[in-house]
Amino acid sequence: MVARRNTDMTIDSLARRSGTTTRNIRAYQAQGLLPPPSVVGRTGYYDDGHLGRLRLIARLQERGFSLAGIAELLRAWEERRSLGEVLGFEEALTAPWSDEVPETVSIEELAQQFPEAVDDPALAMRAIELGLVEPVPEGFRVPSPALLRAGSELVAVGIPLAVTQDEVAALRDDMARIAARFVALFERYVWAPFVEAGMPADRLPDVTDALRRLRPLAEVAVRATLAPAMEEATATSTAAQVHAVRNPFTEEIGA
Repeated sequence: MVARRNTDMTIDSLARRSGTTTRNIRAYQAQGLLPPPSVVGRTGYYDDGHLGRLRLIARLQERGFSLAGIAELLRAWEERRSLGEVLGFEEALTAPWSDEVPETVSIEELAQQFPEAVDDPALAMRAIELGLVEPVPEGFRVPSPALLRAGSELVAVGIPLAVTQDEVAALRDDMARIAARFVALFERYVWAPFVEAGMPADRLPDVTDALRRLRPLAEVAVRATLAPAMEEATATSTAAQVHAVRNPFTEEIGA
């Protein structure tokens, strides 16, 4: 009997996780876009490599690539690499950077957390525009429950919802710049030398490993630099507020 890995998926499971259909998966296999599954008995099993390939296909399609163009690109890529190495790299390239699980909440729950949105529908619409919540038949899908909870806490301590939404938008811009810098480091010092060397097959596993290691390193670096920055900003603010409070008393005594 052949032992299956924990990551193995049936075609139905793969379709759900990739956001496509079983019909598309079979069509991609027929066109050579997706490698066949491993077969145990009569059942085909797919792994995270296949999931990464499907995500890559979806991203390339979003950028205007036709299926024929994608097939040609992948064919040229695979001619120089082993299938296992290619799928491993694609998995690392397309894997989500967060393991956070979306949640669904009712409109009543959202109204309780964000009462301002009840009185001002524009705030509710902006939350949708920002992708903080997505309308679904059961209520609202929350892609990042942690971010929604953070916003709820900010509102609870007295920060207006509109200001909180502005900060989310600004924070995303900040994070986009930080992400671009980390990606630029990878491109300059890992990917570019790999390409200049002719993309040798024996170096692809190292490139894949570097890409996987970049994920936790980026998060650790952001947290480690944010902590002292918050301490310094808090200390500076506290000193300024104390000074502002003491000044009136000093002026009264001097008078």
